[in-house]
Amino acid sequence: MFLKELRESFVCLKIINKKSYLKGAEKLKKGLTESNELISIFVKSVETAQNNLKKGVRNICLDIHILLLNQGE
Repeated sequence: MFLKELRESFVCLKIINKKSYLKGAEKLKKGLTESNELISIFVKSVETAQNNLKKGVRNICLDIHILLLNQGE
């Protein structure tokens, strides 16, 4: 969900930049750079999680979170 929204925001920022809707687009360019970096981080995280699932590697943080949630029942 977050990755889709990041990509949509990135596209909107690119359109705004291309159409020159803003003067002094320094902040816009910074936003474009940061959006692109966040997209890269999310994509890599998803790839890592998928690879770990295929290998059967467990995520200790997720296991702890599930245990904590189950204690509240």
